[in-house]
Amino acid sequence: MSFGFPWGLLALGALVPLVAAYFLRRRQKPVVVSALFLWRTPRPRAEAGPRWERFTREASLLLEALAVIAAALYLSDVRLGEAARTKHLVLVVDGSLSMSARGPDGVTVLELARREAAKRVEDEAATRVTVLATGLSPRVVAGPEAEPSRALAALESFQSRGADHDPMPTLLWAQELAGAGKHVAFFTDAAPVEGLVIPAPVRWTALGTARENVAFVSAQRKDDGGTATVTLRVARFGAGPESVSVRLRALPGPDAKQGTERVEKVALQGEGSATVRLTFQNAGDVEVSLPDDALLEDGQARLTASPTRPLAVSLAQGLGPLERDALERFLAASPDVARDGAAGETLLMGPRGTDAKVTVGATGKVRTFVGPFFSEKGHPLLDDVQLAGVRWSAGENPPGHPLITAGDAVLVSEEDDGRLHLNVDLSRSNVQRVSAWPVLLGNVVRESRRAREGFVRRQLTLGEPLQLVTLPGKRYTLTGPSGGKPVFGAGAVSLPPPAMPGRYVLERDGADGVDAAEVLALDARESDLRGRGRADVPARESGDDEARANASDRARWPLVLLLLALVGDFYVTRRVS
Repeated sequence: MSFGFPWGLLALGALVPLVAAYFLRRRQKPVVVSALFLWRTPRPRAEAGPRWERFTREASLLLEALAVIAAALYLSDVRLGEAARTKHLVLVVDGSLSMSARGPDGVTVLELARREAAKRVEDEAATRVTVLATGLSPRVVAGPEAEPSRALAALESFQSRGADHDPMPTLLWAQELAGAGKHVAFFTDAAPVEGLVIPAPVRWTALGTARENVAFVSAQRKDDGGTATVTLRVARFGAGPESVSVRLRALPGPDAKQGTERVEKVALQGEGSATVRLTFQNAGDVEVSLPDDALLEDGQARLTASPTRPLAVSLAQGLGPLERDALERFLAASPDVARDGAAGETLLMGPRGTDAKVTVGATGKVRTFVGPFFSEKGHPLLDDVQLAGVRWSAGENPPGHPLITAGDAVLVSEEDDGRLHLNVDLSRSNVQRVSAWPVLLGNVVRESRRAREGFVRRQLTLGEPLQLVTLPGKRYTLTGPSGGKPVFGAGAVSLPPPAMPGRYVLERDGADGVDAAEVLALDARESDLRGRGRADVPARESGDDEARANASDRARWPLVLLLLALVGDFYVTRRVS
């Protein structure tokens, strides 16, 4: 049994005057009656003024005393067993990568935060605990209002590996979950910067240590045929070593029997960075690492093979000889382009009147224009397309939204489904002999490649959003280190930055992954540990953290007992009066 408001037990003091009233009797005036049978029960009366006597209505006294006790129990907010009062404690843990840094004793800041959180739960005698983690997208680690053992167990399995971020949105959210007048505990590795306005109920506890660190701040891989080019950038934060050994281990690829391992010594001067670039033949995944230091995670990376998928281009039947020749010459000089559907999705180019993705040609009456030409500003298909000095002959206006016009003639248009129309008669034009022609077609190929299913980029660092392309009418799931989540939307989709590094696979309709991307644990701001330290900033306002239940959670049975006692007393008193 526990009491949410012990002061309510003062109502039991009403029992003293109640019992005294039953022992105290006043002198009663004689009443003249015609017969004794009119008295139901002979009762003694005081011969003179008030005096103490033995009372005769024990049942009434017991019922009224029971009513007083019931009222006192309700006012004191009595709790029995599971209905006992609760105390809710909200903990916030910094989810950034620097929390994984190790101190001189080899213990990570996150482990110190776990220990301090367990101590706070014990000291506060909390019965309900909510644990939040800061990040680019705040998340719930345990709760809301979980049992302390479950909340601390969830915190034990939590890994802090996020990008640099602002913790204020999470702290404001924690303030709302805690409720008005309740404190929030925040565990991080750095004291608040000067001028930062911390929410009043938040107690800011920093458990970090200033350390020197050497880290990868960039890691990229480019595959061209059987050659993989790995480019690394290494930075030193603080007065660390003047040189460091970078170990690169290339796993064997499909056409190789064994892997390759190299060690490159990199000179580090001041607080700048150094670049390492190496090539491997027929390599699978490439693992790169630095010697162990304060933060292990930013000294390791795994670069997966990500060859460029060639864009298949086909030329439809019916193209004129000039149009076919102009397109053939462009495709022959274009890298990462496969002909006639040899690989990947096919970009079909054909004459007007066909279902080709890109149509080239003019129909109807042909007119020649030498300018001025008007282009839709900012459209990606028109990037760097210069039409100065161009002679353009066009026929009837094609359907779709105009992109390039000359007077009332539409020279280039785009339909809602992405079909592009080049309204041009190359026999009377010179556009195919100037730079505008390959630039325009290059933009077409680039946008077609971007519109293919899968990830736009396959190697990202912490804090970068996941950009991908999905097909209409399909169901997609993004599977990563923290599980799978559905992907909503069709076409170009931009997802929030992942909460932690690792491999992310895009799956379609529950089948095998259609594409994969690797998020590397690299963030220069998180690798700089020189500003970390210890601090304990108390909350700016004194909250009421006393454990008590809400008014809506008060036990109702004392009220029922009070009502029954009053009704019983009324019935007993009415019978004997």
